[in-house]
Amino acid sequence: ELTYKPVLTQSPALEGLKTASTFVLDQPRCVFGDYDNADIWLVVALDKAASTFNITARPGTPETAFQNFPDPVHAYLTLNATLANYPCPKTPGDITVLRVGSETSCAEDPARPTCNGPLPGPGPYRVKFLALEGSEPVAVTDWSAPITLKTAKPPSSISTTDGGHSAGMIAITTILSILFAILLAGLVAML
Repeated sequence: ELTYKPVLTQSPALEGLKTASTFVLDQPRCVFGDYDNADIWLVVALDKAASTFNITARPGTPETAFQNFPDPVHAYLTLNATLANYPCPKTPGDITVLRVGSETSCAEDPARPTCNGPLPGPGPYRVKFLALEGSEPVAVTDWSAPITLKTAKPPSSISTTDGGHSAGMIAITTILSILFAILLAGLVAML
């Protein structure tokens, strides 16, 4: 077990770090250096199910398929990579983030069980990285802290009075506009 803990990206500061169906993680750079032949997978789990995840689960099976998440599958494997995808050290100027939940094209495609599809709700979720050589787990990181996505406001909570302008304010603005027009007409008549 590795002591690395996945975290949401802090630097550079990104807009859209968390959305209603995605979040952005730092890549696990300089974490899996001893596992040259391993495939590195991201495990995405419901917070309540993280402690029961079986690290011997195989990617691409019905038990770990994105299309069955969150029920009956409580954790799925996605974003397959190798050590070459996470070089160490980080090259200046490299984009070293992973957007979880960004693939919409495969969300309903059972032929792509390792899809990085949109997350189905606000969560909370936890993630960890799992290194497999063949089907054998050789390294695993700690679970991240719980990640809760953004939720939309209910339509009933959105104001329809254009920023809360009261009827009195509208009346005063109208009266002042009429008085200004009369004053302007008087000045033009005097000239």
